[in-house]
Amino acid sequence: MFKNHPKGLIPAALANMGERFGYYIMNAVLALFLVSKFGLSDSVAGIIYAVFYFGIYVLSLIGGIIADRTQNYNKTIQWGLIIMSVGYVCLALPLFSENLTGGEDWWTILIFTCFALLLIAFGNGLFKGNLQAIVGKMYDEFEAEAAKQGPEALAVARDKRDSGFQIFYVFINIGGLVAPFVAPLLRQWWLNAHQLVYNADMSSLAHQYLADGQLTQKFQETMQASMQAGYNFVDNIAFCNDYITVFNQGIHYSFIASVVAMLISLIVFLTTKKMFPQPAKKVATQVQDYTKEEREAMATEIKQRMAALFAVLGVAIFFWLSFHQNGQSLSFFARDFIKTDSIAPEIWQALNPFFVIVLTPIIMWLFGRLASKGKSISTPRKIAIGMAIAGMAYLFLMLVSGYNHLPSGTDFRALDAQQMADAGLSKLGPWVLLVTYFFLTVAELFISPLGLSFVSKVAPRHLVGLCQGLWLGATAIGNLFIWVGPVMYNAWPIQYCWGVFFAICMVSMGIMLGMVKWLEKVAQ
Repeated sequence: MFKNHPKGLIPAALANMGERFGYYIMNAVLALFLVSKFGLSDSVAGIIYAVFYFGIYVLSLIGGIIADRTQNYNKTIQWGLIIMSVGYVCLALPLFSENLTGGEDWWTILIFTCFALLLIAFGNGLFKGNLQAIVGKMYDEFEAEAAKQGPEALAVARDKRDSGFQIFYVFINIGGLVAPFVAPLLRQWWLNAHQLVYNADMSSLAHQYLADGQLTQKFQETMQASMQAGYNFVDNIAFCNDYITVFNQGIHYSFIASVVAMLISLIVFLTTKKMFPQPAKKVATQVQDYTKEEREAMATEIKQRMAALFAVLGVAIFFWLSFHQNGQSLSFFARDFIKTDSIAPEIWQALNPFFVIVLTPIIMWLFGRLASKGKSISTPRKIAIGMAIAGMAYLFLMLVSGYNHLPSGTDFRALDAQQMADAGLSKLGPWVLLVTYFFLTVAELFISPLGLSFVSKVAPRHLVGLCQGLWLGATAIGNLFIWVGPVMYNAWPIQYCWGVFFAICMVSMGIMLGMVKWLEKVAQ
């Protein structure tokens, strides 16, 4: 799996793994944290989450421009890690772990939290795309060396690019596999230390009680289930404030783990950066060295490459709009509709990186087997297949939700135990999430690492950082609209929400298939 790849691949992947570990600790709990910390609705928390996710990727475009203009990718990446570390420190400050239920101080903490997220997004923009550009440059040099040995060696080297980016992607997901467990475990430890029990509904119910004072049957049932023997109960208001404060302090402690992970990533990068290639300094070119026909041919090729890039970026927008529901409507779905007595809803996000790690070698073997038989699947065709598989995930959810007559998230959360029994409703088993994340992960493996590989193939060599930034910019646009997931989830019977995402994936697949032959020609 690791043989015959550039020597800098693994150090770059390890540096990225540490950064992703810190990031996914925070990302696993972010939407639910905003709801529990500030009493925000799912929709408002979803908008903040979407803007943050948009910022992460759109700022990668700025990071690519900075690196291309300065031609100092290492320094840009280094500053990205430092700025992200500062952002996580801001989230972790103990001063801001105190619960405030209203007033100017409440808004101050929310604004400070958003500022911390901005720092993380900007640092990520400097880091993410430029490290990917360096990996692409490794394979440029790798192929250039192979070309000296002849056409056969060059063909073998070119086949290594896709698998190299898949290996790089596996290391990202090793960090992502462990990270979702950190925040729930720390939160559970802190709740237990205060004789409290984790309950997915208690924080929002506590905020609701503090806002309107209505003593519902569901609030009483959930409150009793959230107290351990020995808890000093005073009154409902004191309990609500106590639960919200302790619950969120546990999450704030997890942000400290993100700081540690970021510093480890920085150390790995600084100690291995000499192994990474850097684009050569731009050299002034004499215009008279080229004929008019040569200049026109060069300009035409660049235009074709950029047109192909933007065509794939358009499809990527809709994939990420659908896929990144894992931090939005799918997290809320796990919280509301899935039995989470023993497993916190955030932990289900670990299924995605787990499947990435397990399935990547299988998919790499499958692609290699097909290539050895002369039946290679082109990168554009793989992306089209990936969109179809993503659609299958939402088709499955749509069928399960319709079969069980599931209402909207808002209506379901309002039901107490007796009302659920009267309506013939119950929470679903974890197997639903297992199947959903399996399909989404297979789709991701057909699209995300191979999309990065495609960008590195078609990008003009003097715009490699910018083009990786454009890929992340397309992801940003998709992320900007992921807030529509929670809106539909809470407004309609949820089968219709999943139906919308199914339709998006299938239309995108059709468009991609229509462009395959043209994209294959440009990427040669």
